[in-house]
Amino acid sequence: MSNDTKSVSQFPYPGIPTSSDGAGCVTWVETNITHGACAYPITSSTTMGTGFQTEVSNGKKNLWGDTITFVQPESEHSAASTCEGFALAGGRVTNFTSGQGLVLMKEVLYTISGKRLPVVFHIGARALTSHSLNVHCGHDDVMSVADVGWGILFGRNAQEAGDLALICRRAAEASDTPFMNVQDGFLTTHTIENVRLPEPEFMKEYVGDPNDRLRALFDPRNPLMSGVVQNQDSYMKGKIAQRAFYDRVSAAIDEAMELFYQKTGRRYRQVDCYQMDDAEYAFVGMGGMMETAQATVDYLRATKGLKVGVVHVTSFAPFPATQLVAALKNVKALTVIERMDNPLAQSNPLVQAIKASFADALMGLSYGSKGEHKYPEVHRLPKIYAVSAGLGSRDIRAGHFVGILNNMASAQPKEFSVVGIKHELAIPAGEDPDIRPGGAFSMRGHSVGGFGSVTTNKLIASFVGELFNLYVQAYPKYGSEKKGLPTTYYLTVADDHIRSHSELEHVEFIPLNDVNAFNLGNPLAGIADGGSVFIQSHHTDPAKVWEEIPAFGRKIVRTKKLRVYYLDTVKIAREIATDPDLQQRMQGVALVGIFIKVTPFAKRSGMDEETVLGAVEKYIRKYFGKRGEHVVQENLACVKQGLKDVQEIPAAVINAPDTGAAKSTNEELVFAK
Repeated sequence: MSNDTKSVSQFPYPGIPTSSDGAGCVTWVETNITHGACAYPITSSTTMGTGFQTEVSNGKKNLWGDTITFVQPESEHSAASTCEGFALAGGRVTNFTSGQGLVLMKEVLYTISGKRLPVVFHIGARALTSHSLNVHCGHDDVMSVADVGWGILFGRNAQEAGDLALICRRAAEASDTPFMNVQDGFLTTHTIENVRLPEPEFMKEYVGDPNDRLRALFDPRNPLMSGVVQNQDSYMKGKIAQRAFYDRVSAAIDEAMELFYQKTGRRYRQVDCYQMDDAEYAFVGMGGMMETAQATVDYLRATKGLKVGVVHVTSFAPFPATQLVAALKNVKALTVIERMDNPLAQSNPLVQAIKASFADALMGLSYGSKGEHKYPEVHRLPKIYAVSAGLGSRDIRAGHFVGILNNMASAQPKEFSVVGIKHELAIPAGEDPDIRPGGAFSMRGHSVGGFGSVTTNKLIASFVGELFNLYVQAYPKYGSEKKGLPTTYYLTVADDHIRSHSELEHVEFIPLNDVNAFNLGNPLAGIADGGSVFIQSHHTDPAKVWEEIPAFGRKIVRTKKLRVYYLDTVKIAREIATDPDLQQRMQGVALVGIFIKVTPFAKRSGMDEETVLGAVEKYIRKYFGKRGEHVVQENLACVKQGLKDVQEIPAAVINAPDTGAAKSTNEELVFAK
């Protein structure tokens, strides 16, 4: 998605500015435009289902006054079957699923497309269980059902997840073809970002009243048979006849995307090109990592003068073969990066399809059953390389894209490679530049599951983005660990859209809610000179807090001239929380007050404390209001206490000679370097 040069204010429906994750954007759209959802909860799509269910519990009506409903059957297979019946009866329905849940549905997905039911399913793309269970991002679940006759669109961020929900719906109903709207599991579904939610008036106009647009195949006044048995004389005729519908899908997507742009100013294309006009090399892929690629390309062009571009494949089905050939035909080489690995195939799915597209173009063949959509003239085949990356949400960084470019330009490039792990197929990462927007401020927190730090991080992002009119991005490094084990969370605040979707190494503030953080590695890695650190401590004497920091940590603090703050948030939570079950979680929310105190945003804005706390209270109500007013007030009290009581270790203590401190071990010296 890209915004053209016009100001969004010049478009009739620029969107409602707020902050949300991808799941929230999808929920906003679907609770307004559908009759209902049928879903069975599975990570990472569960938050979409629970968001929809919450609105149903609140008595939500769609934009045409119909009370929406939520059906949870006993499995994902049953959920897909229920959606089928819902659509057969003329209802506009949706579903949310991931991973094994999507695969379990496969039998039913064929029948939904075969009956031309224009449903939209939302996928939190997730690695499939193979050698082990992983609930994080991978695209092999989507690729495993790519042959079922559904349109498949991929978004890169929360904004695109919500916008493509509408585009999928309009294209589906225009072509009588079901669609999947895919976003990266956890990496998009659970990442808070600035978004513009589609206005209700726009959604109502754009997709239209389902009661007028959809046909009920179960109408007793117009009876017909559906799902009949067909033998040799009939089946093939019906199957090939389906091509008449599929020939309309690409045009329906283009129409939906063009109208969406005219109304909102947000431009989508089946193939989205970035810096490709003069590119000699290209990164090609799908999903959030391609925004990281864009930011890396800007860095490489600005600092190295390298002509490299990015191609994001928004539409995997229908496959935009002619558009991809047109976008890539002039490059020397391209690398296709995919979040999956199928060693027994000729290539992984996207690179295989791109190779086939170029083969057809070189042979002068057409694309489409009627010979339409001629390929552009192609005289040579660029070198096409393949990379598997980011499986199970393995981190994909700017340095990995630098390494991929180095491989393309090398004398003996690897045809297939991997990045991010140690393996004989791996190509080394190049330099790992800071690709955040200029002037960005980032926080990397080290905590423990169950302390409430992840929700606190989302809360901070929400009020900072709205109150100070800044771009935010907040997400945790989710794991399958249970409560009580280490958790890392990330937040970036900037004046511009944040395109990097990777774990943060370059940070200005590091809160250490976990007292064992120094025993698990170097939690201060990557902190900027003059940055700030918060340490959870039961000590009130700053000298005692300082003594508990290992020697390598003290050296980093001195060398980088860091400011160190401390407070006993555990004590605050115990004193304020009346519910013992919430005491542990409330220690995390005190960090909101600490963040206000030690970061520059409140001071820079000139806002008084009361104004800032008012914005905080709004979002405390959003996250905790359902638990009751007393919980809201207790959380707010923790925030105020954190703001008032957090203390800084004086420079005199930090710079005083260490006495009786343990000598640095070799490991500590490595960390210090």
